[in-house]
Amino acid sequence: MQIPAYHPTHWQEYELLDCGNFEKLERFGELVLIRPEPQALWQPVWPDSEWKKLAHGRFEQQGSNSGRWVALKKQLPENWQLSYKSRHLDLRFRLALTAFKHVGVFPEQADNWEYIYRQVRELGKGARVLNLFAYTGGASLAAKQAGADVIHLDSVKQVVSWSRQNMELSKLTDIRWLVEDARKFVQREVKRGRTYHGIMLDPPAYGLGPNGERWKLEEQLGPMMEDVFQLLDPEKHFLVLNAYSLGLSSLILQNFLSPRYKPDQFETGELYLEARSGIKLPLGVFGRAEHKR
Repeated sequence: MQIPAYHPTHWQEYELLDCGNFEKLERFGELVLIRPEPQALWQPVWPDSEWKKLAHGRFEQQGSNSGRWVALKKQLPENWQLSYKSRHLDLRFRLALTAFKHVGVFPEQADNWEYIYRQVRELGKGARVLNLFAYTGGASLAAKQAGADVIHLDSVKQVVSWSRQNMELSKLTDIRWLVEDARKFVQREVKRGRTYHGIMLDPPAYGLGPNGERWKLEEQLGPMMEDVFQLLDPEKHFLVLNAYSLGLSSLILQNFLSPRYKPDQFETGELYLEARSGIKLPLGVFGRAEHKR
């Protein structure tokens, strides 16, 4: 059995240059950064001298969940912008160097953005879409640009504010913002009898809600998905489930989807980035499903 694997093909301002030794060399616009990457177990293709020649900054881990950025050439910017353009999408993101190695965008998710755009366009005007664990909102922006009514939910207030900035940069309006615990919100929506035409979720391995609610993927994804399935419109809907967790198999996501969808209604596989050096970097598993009567 061959597992599907997809990588984005429309990035112009982002590029994975090389990866290895638990790090990746990436270009975000004109800025080249070295960041930790636990999936990069192999040796880099390019020599260390090439990395040093190209990189403007490097993230140095200082604790289990944090670190600091070190400038290797000129002073690093506090924030800058990055655009994503394809045949259908024209999105813009504000990037920043955070203490958690992230910069505000997960480039491999662009393939999911394209899928979300296509699904919303097929559903037509008035499609209701819910984005859970939404981070800085790439999926929300894609759904909104396709014409959906979008609810964007994340547990971190500052991240939701960041997402709003991305909406404004992308010249979009009227996304509904929620700072909530995703698990509790979904449970309440089930009790209210609400339904959605599209649900996207990208849960972390571990996390905390706004009031200290604990999230652990292996323990809570199952109950969460039972509620998510109840929220999907029975007539027509789509679902995107993404997970970046070391050792998590796409077959796990398949086992969530296969009891509810026919084989031609869902797909599971891997997302990856292909470096300029030729190496392929795996960056999580996905499950996509659609139902239209």
